[in-house]
Order: sequence, then C-alpha cells, then structure tokens
Amino acid sequence: MSATHAVKSTPEERFRILVQQWKQSRGPTSSTTQLAMHPAYQQIIGLGAPAVPLLLRELQREPDHWFWALKAITGEDPVPEESRGKLRHMADAWLQWGRAHGLSW
Repeated sequence: MSATHAVKSTPEERFRILVQQWKQSRGPTSSTTQLAMHPAYQQIIGLGAPAVPLLLRELQREPDHWFWALKAITGEDPVPEESRGKLRHMADAWLQWGRAHGLSW
C-alpha cells in the first residue's frame, strides 16, 4: 500500500490492512512480546481509540492476541487473573468490558 493510500484510507480500512499484514508475517510464535512488537501491531495501537471497537470485533470473530493493544489504548485490563493464558476467556472479558462501556462493533 502506498503512503498516499494510507493517508486517504479510513481507520477501519487501515486496521484491516494492518491486521492482514500482522497475521501474514508474524509466523508461529508464542511470544506475546514478539507479537505485540510487530510493526503492523504497533501501527494498530497507533490508531488509538477508533481501533478499540475494531479490535473487539476481531476478538468476537476470532480470538487472537489483541489484549496488549487493547490495554495500551484503553489503559484498562479487565481480564481476571484466573483467565490469563486462556484466549477465549480473555476475549470474553474484553467483550464484556466493551459492552459495559457502551461500545458497539
């Protein structure tokens, strides 16, 4: 994608492109740090608050490691200790958080 197209795209379009880049190039890794430090993931964090409902939609559609981004953007962490490491439980905690904060996705 050209820099001109990136500037003209909506946050949702940019988000979709970045998700695709992240998923295609991250490879098999279990390191949350490596996943979160990926350039596309960092750009998703850089989208700020508009990315939160998009991330929640992704979590609802297909749970993945979006928790670092959500915490970085919102400053919150609704995942209870007993759910840590359980992708579906962590996703559910964030989806409940989003609903409690009046977000729709």
